[in-house]
Amino acid sequence: MIERPWIAPRLLTLNLTLTLTLACGDDGGTTGAEGSSTGSSATSTGSTTAPGTTTSDETSAGSSTAGSSTTNDSADSGSTTAEPTTGDGSTTVGIDPDGLSFFATSVGSGDAGGDLGGLEGADATCQALADAVGEGARTWHAYLSTSTVDARDRIGDGPWYNAAGDMVATDVEALHTNGLSNGDPQHVLDENGDEVPGNEHDILTGSEEDGTYFPDATCDDWTSSGGGDQARVGHSDIPGNPMFSPSWNSAHTVGGCRAGDLQSTGGAGRLYCFAID
Repeated sequence: MIERPWIAPRLLTLNLTLTLTLACGDDGGTTGAEGSSTGSSATSTGSTTAPGTTTSDETSAGSSTAGSSTTNDSADSGSTTAEPTTGDGSTTVGIDPDGLSFFATSVGSGDAGGDLGGLEGADATCQALADAVGEGARTWHAYLSTSTVDARDRIGDGPWYNAAGDMVATDVEALHTNGLSNGDPQHVLDENGDEVPGNEHDILTGSEEDGTYFPDATCDDWTSSGGGDQARVGHSDIPGNPMFSPSWNSAHTVGGCRAGDLQSTGGAGRLYCFAID
């Protein structure tokens, strides 16, 4: 057999190279490992940024920022609509804060004419009608002057609101300077929220336009239903017919206190009623 002494060293070198290659891995293996590592990073990054997928931190941020903002906007919007306020936080003028505080009576005095039982009886009528619509907890007075008291001094300080929630006057001075103010044309509502019929627009007051006593026109201080007495009345439909209705509280005088006398000029013995508290 022919001896080849150079083969052994070459085989040793080949074995050593193979051993080292298997131990360390070739370029493809290294690249694959790196690809696997890179893929893991991509997967992790993808779970954060992929559409429709969020981390718990992002979800928490979304809830605390967007959700909170939406809720606050809704709350602010609802509060402004339901309860308008002025700069100092009080209720906006024109919105009824406490309920009904002014009305014309839905019924007249009937056969009693100008005999209302005095101021006490007239006040009792206002109180009873207010109680019938759930407003009896307040103290009610009829807007009537007598020889000893002026109507303007019997009705409290205001403001006053009708059954529709409209403010009819802010205070006593405005009431007698500007008149009733609740629309154009103005309309006076009874305790039920109904307008006074045009053929009964005469409202007993016994007063001048400034709310003071009108001499000899109070049906003997609201105790008489006789033909020899007189009654001063206002008109409830100002300014629906301004030529014929010059004043809400002192339009004209009726020459008699009988029921028929009051009816003859467009009245029924109705009253204005004001809550004094």
